[in-house]
Amino acid sequence: MNKVICLNQYNRRSLKVRSTIPLAALATIALMAAAPNRAHAASGNSKVVHAAAIPAGKIPAYITAAIDSPDRPAADRALDASRKPAQVMAFYGVAPGMRVADLWAGGGYTTELLARIVGPGGKVYSQNGPFPEKFKKNETLWQGRLKEPGMSNVVEVSKPFGSPDLLPVAPGSLDMVFINMNYHDLFNLGADPATLNATVFKALKPGGVYAIVDNSAKPGAGTSETKTLHRIDEATLIKQVEAAGFRLAATSNVLRNPNDPRTQPFWKMNHTQDRFVLKFVKP
Repeated sequence: MNKVICLNQYNRRSLKVRSTIPLAALATIALMAAAPNRAHAASGNSKVVHAAAIPAGKIPAYITAAIDSPDRPAADRALDASRKPAQVMAFYGVAPGMRVADLWAGGGYTTELLARIVGPGGKVYSQNGPFPEKFKKNETLWQGRLKEPGMSNVVEVSKPFGSPDLLPVAPGSLDMVFINMNYHDLFNLGADPATLNATVFKALKPGGVYAIVDNSAKPGAGTSETKTLHRIDEATLIKQVEAAGFRLAATSNVLRNPNDPRTQPFWKMNHTQDRFVLKFVKP
């Protein structure tokens, strides 16, 4: 793990070492040393950054342009108020030219946003396993979306989570992998989270981001409410993902709802449920 060097604590003997470091690197080190808003997270890692909402003026223009595209489906736009895509995409650092994956893409809301942001120079691998009968509507929506002209940078992946070749990419080639409010469904599908997390770890570049948003259960609930309330205990998820070698690097509070008693499925709360937004990094 990289060590942060405190510049104002150099002694005479260390001046010789400092002189060999490029000025740009020194500036980066100084910023890292001064980085605010660090605290202990559920994983116990003292380096986790806990982020609040990003000021509107600091959201990258390519993200706002993608969200404001007039040809985005009206149904997607209707979800924006509760999902806050500008905040989420900016928090994770999605940018043009990236190669990303959207796992359990559902109807493709996140896939389309990713495709618009990464642009023609990027690539999005949109994955869905076999759809349960009650979700066939989402399958039709997803497949129709992938045929839209603006989605030419999207690769359709129709494989179950347990597939050893789930992501058709070379090891260490992806910048980011998303699971947006569907990690809890792994347990409802009988999938092995350890296998999936290992697959994601292998596909990501060093420094690559594993982006997970999900509905929070009460502390200690573990995975007992994934099927009934479609919620999962945040600490349980963090433990599972870090067991694969990831490090929890940052969290965001933009989808938090402290007034949620966490006793109902999200659809009974008009999509105002408490959600955690976690950024894991491959060391």
